[in-house]
Amino acid sequence: MARRRCRAIALAALAVCVLAAAVPAQARGHPASGEIAVDQLPPQARDTLARIRSGGPFRFGRDGITFGNRERSLPARSRGYYHEYTVVTPGLRTRGARRIICGGPQRAPDACWYTDDHYRTFRRIRE
Repeated sequence: MARRRCRAIALAALAVCVLAAAVPAQARGHPASGEIAVDQLPPQARDTLARIRSGGPFRFGRDGITFGNRERSLPARSRGYYHEYTVVTPGLRTRGARRIICGGPQRAPDACWYTDDHYRTFRRIRE
């Protein structure tokens, strides 16, 4: 009887995993969900946005590199569409966890997203 119960639990767990994998990331709440207005961004993020539009200068050498969107957290686009930029975190000497990801032309992006938890969640920046 214990063996049947273990098997039933294992099958139920497997079914949950299969169903979860079949649901698109955004439907699971793997955000690019929600928005944030520019005036709600931290001042450092507003500064980064202004630097993006003017083409720099940027504090970190990796700013402007291609963002791969491997987790498919943002809308699907061709490779090279997204670029990432560091949002300075006061008190840190490293890049920290805050980023702005923009899609489209680098100085005139189609859309930008803000993350303060190193790509786990994204909010589209509303201008």
